[in-house]
Amino acid sequence: AILRLQNGEEFMDKYHPMKSLAPRDVVARSIYREMQLHGQEFVYLDVTHKPADAIRSHFPNIYEKCLSIGIDITKDWIPVTPAAHYCCGGVKVSTDGETSIRRLYALGETSCTGLHGANRLASNSLIEAVVYADQAAKHAASQLASVEIQEGIPDWDFEGTQHTEEMLMIIQSKREMQAIMSNYVGIVRSNLSLERALRRLSIIYEETEELHNKIKPNRELCELRNMIAVAYLVIKQGSALKESVGCHYNSDYPKPDNK
Repeated sequence: AILRLQNGEEFMDKYHPMKSLAPRDVVARSIYREMQLHGQEFVYLDVTHKPADAIRSHFPNIYEKCLSIGIDITKDWIPVTPAAHYCCGGVKVSTDGETSIRRLYALGETSCTGLHGANRLASNSLIEAVVYADQAAKHAASQLASVEIQEGIPDWDFEGTQHTEEMLMIIQSKREMQAIMSNYVGIVRSNLSLERALRRLSIIYEETEELHNKIKPNRELCELRNMIAVAYLVIKQGSALKESVGCHYNSDYPKPDNK
């Protein structure tokens, strides 16, 4: 498939000799740069030059999904935008897929197995994920007999809290946090953007903890607290990485995209 601007112009030849077949992190940054340059929210992926039967045969799920929203990929271009893979290749695991936290496993692109790097590798990472998922399942099953379940945990004490009437605040905080991560910690980062992200995240953290201490807990609030914790770790690790590696790209430490 060929990546095109909204006016139909190809652009990947400016960024990599493999053009639209360049590594995924290169493609993501190139799309991001073109969107910024032209003030556009998406670019197009064009596969219409391929035989229609071959497209339907090789990509049945994508074909059906696009068709369900009015896009026939045998005739129409597909609007696309890059997404950040925040934890790709980040969490170190054993050969059983277990992290440094006992009984916590990490698999697939999130894990750092030594078999894939800080980039998405499509079929390579898929095979690796399947192998490690099998290892992790076997290891977890073998540990079940020795696991002690904590008994006598008291019910949550709701005294002094009120039923939540602040759902709008939680929803807005989620949106703000997602925007912070996408805009400042996403496809292209910088030291300045990471610092700004941390400052803004700290405000949301303080507001969320204040809310958590005075209202009855609910799923949305717990999810928001977890999202904030993960975002904090991603930002801190991103700040500690003084080089660009795969999809973890910092414009203050650039390297040629074709290497």
